[in-house]
Amino acid sequence: MTQQGVRWTADQVLALAPDAASREAAGRLATAGPWSEVGSTDGGTVWGVCRGGGGGPYRTVVDVADASGPACTCACPSLRYPCKHALGLLLLWTGGDGAVPEGEPPAWAERWVTGRREDAEAAAGTEPAETGAAETEAAGAEAAAGAAGDASGSVSRTRDPVAARRRAERRAERITAGATELEQRLADLLRGGLAEAEQTGYAWWEETAARMVDAQAPGLASRVRELGSTASSGPDWPVRLLEECALLHLLDQGWLRRDRLPQDLAATVRTRVGLSATADGPAVRDQWLILAQYDSVDARLTTRRVWLYGTETGRTALLLSYGAAGRAPELTLPVGLSLDAELSTYPGGGRRRAALGKRFAPPAPVEIRPKGVTPSQALARYGRALRDDPWLESVPVTLEQVVPVPDGDSWQLADASGGTALPLTPAFGNRAGLWRLVALSGGVPVQVFGECGHRGFTPLTAWPAGPGQAVSLT
Repeated sequence: MTQQGVRWTADQVLALAPDAASREAAGRLATAGPWSEVGSTDGGTVWGVCRGGGGGPYRTVVDVADASGPACTCACPSLRYPCKHALGLLLLWTGGDGAVPEGEPPAWAERWVTGRREDAEAAAGTEPAETGAAETEAAGAEAAAGAAGDASGSVSRTRDPVAARRRAERRAERITAGATELEQRLADLLRGGLAEAEQTGYAWWEETAARMVDAQAPGLASRVRELGSTASSGPDWPVRLLEECALLHLLDQGWLRRDRLPQDLAATVRTRVGLSATADGPAVRDQWLILAQYDSVDARLTTRRVWLYGTETGRTALLLSYGAAGRAPELTLPVGLSLDAELSTYPGGGRRRAALGKRFAPPAPVEIRPKGVTPSQALARYGRALRDDPWLESVPVTLEQVVPVPDGDSWQLADASGGTALPLTPAFGNRAGLWRLVALSGGVPVQVFGECGHRGFTPLTAWPAGPGQAVSLT
């Protein structure tokens, strides 16, 4: 299940969970300890036997080769679907560390998968395909994520292009039905008043998110869950909730009117909704300066972001890597070095996200630094980026000649020439990186790379005024 270098991500798997309890339980099963007889095939089958506390072991099989959505079976008595064992097995499989090797499925797994696929093909009015005919490609998420994430679904490619088109059309119809239902739910919420959101609690949002998962729109499900965490989350929560509802409404309308959008914006909408994408841009070879690397950790997965700067092309690119259940992502690149490699971009506004291709040499030291801009130019760059992707949280920016200065209870980066200043994001003000940045500057202008967005500026890496190596602030 790694055709063209693409593997399912933990975010994709967790988007299938029926509730928060299942996600938490699956995380505890995403290690090799409870499992035996695990394996997978390139045709889309994952299997294993889980040691259970309620009468196990439980034989678990997951078929991920169908674009209509993965199916599973498990010997456990759980009424949830998928159960925690199926989710935990998939999380273990996404790690890609050899815990789930490829091999021939046992007879009990082969019987279930073959029977299911034959039934599905018969229901669709097609003749059963020969064994091994189906190939599946699963793409990563982001949420970005929004940044956060951009979680994606799976896309299947078969030898029959007509059948593949039918599956894609069926999924698009499901997403359209889900987006239409979500529009009605948002309208009902606003008609009743935002105060009602405080009274309904998180259950309403979780149930709505589950409906989006049923519609095979994990991106919509992720944003609905974020709305649920916004309600009653502190001062001015109604304002923030209304803003996020507006952005979700915009995404819904973008999907429903995607045929009228420019190509890049339509690709952005598809990715934000949760459809998979491949790095279809031409491979670009460059000496890529490794600007920053940092992890975002939650109960479900670890997301690693690596920012690169092409010293010849001047392009900034983002690499994403994931690890499930506290497992560290595989990709690790040392900040401050340069990597001679090829990158291919993903579709969408800005085309910043990329896939790492062929590497021609190990990372090596380099004296080159990225070109910098002023704080006012950074804000203008973020504004322009929002035209291509209205749901964008931030953009990568290198600030030239700035000084960290206190601003009441917070901090900001001020233009040394006496121009504008950018406030630092509240979260960065509580990190040790702030004091590393202040110590590096000592009141002298420095160069800082980070992410500039509507919440402020998050410094990630800094360079001293004179000669010197990059200092990671994460």
